[in-house]
Amino acid sequence: MMKETEKTQIKTLSDRLDLVRHQMASMQLTNEAEKYAELEKEKATLEVEIARVKETRNKKLSKEAQKLMDMPFKRPITKKEQADMGKLKKSVRGLVIVHPMTALGREMELDAMTGFSKTDF
Repeated sequence: MMKETEKTQIKTLSDRLDLVRHQMASMQLTNEAEKYAELEKEKATLEVEIARVKETRNKKLSKEAQKLMDMPFKRPITKKEQADMGKLKKSVRGLVIVHPMTALGREMELDAMTGFSKTDF
């Protein structure tokens, strides 16, 4: 089986959890107590697995964020520079630009488009 990304893995687990919840809601406790208990156990396992996958995804993001924060030069990108991003990237070797609306940008709590580099720019 191909390795799934965390996002698709979370999606499939969440879909399965929804299915289990729907099955539990439609069941009568009197007749199907064993099946209900089985679904309850599966629901708990799925919730734990979803939490674990989300945690590993956050750790991966954190490693990347840490790497960027350790770079010696960082500053917001001006509107003029944003207009000609290609020119800016060519003039500064190894420049990484993070937008505040991306997952990485939200995690780093950026409020403006920010550039990170090993050299001054």
